[in-house]
Amino acid sequence: MDTDDLSIPTYRGIIIEAENYNHDLTLQFGVLASYCKDDDDYLNQAEAMIKEWLENEDFDAVADDIFFGEYVDLESLKTTLEKLLSNIAQIRKTPMNEREYEEW
Repeated sequence: MDTDDLSIPTYRGIIIEAENYNHDLTLQFGVLASYCKDDDDYLNQAEAMIKEWLENEDFDAVADDIFFGEYVDLESLKTTLEKLLSNIAQIRKTPMNEREYEEW
């Protein structure tokens, strides 16, 4: 699927929130969409990816990979990733069939 296929809350809660932090973070979540079959699958995979990053003992290396070697403040990155997890939890409160989608 494409990011255009995400529900409005998912797009805002993940893609826009990541873009507010750094475009390179957005790229990670944009590419992820191509491996997902629907909104809930995307939320599950995004959550798993974020948790994997946060739980990695070498978080510096994770950040290095995400941002292609560009320096980022690791604490602000962790805060942003926690915010994304919180957004995912909020989005999940609305069943997928009740979420708003763009009409193309």
